Amino acid sequence: MFAPHYAAPMLRMISSSVPLRAGSKSDSETLAQLAGGDSFEVLELAGDHAWGVAPGQKLVGYVPASILERPAA
Repeated sequence: MFAPHYAAPMLRMISSSVPLRAGSKSDSETLAQLAGGDSFEVLELAGDHAWGVAPGQKLVGYVPASILERPAA
């Protein structure tokens, strides 16, 4: 497979319970419910949403960027 570029995931933590959605719109299908403290690997930030991987659920989707925090050092 040819990939012109590769996005390295940025590890973030979910600050409060939020749905992981199939699309960036609020009426998109809910894939899973993420809990505060869950990890999220951001692959792309677009507007007020982040697209990435919820490793605990092994799913890819969208969450609001405002609920993401940097992990504690």
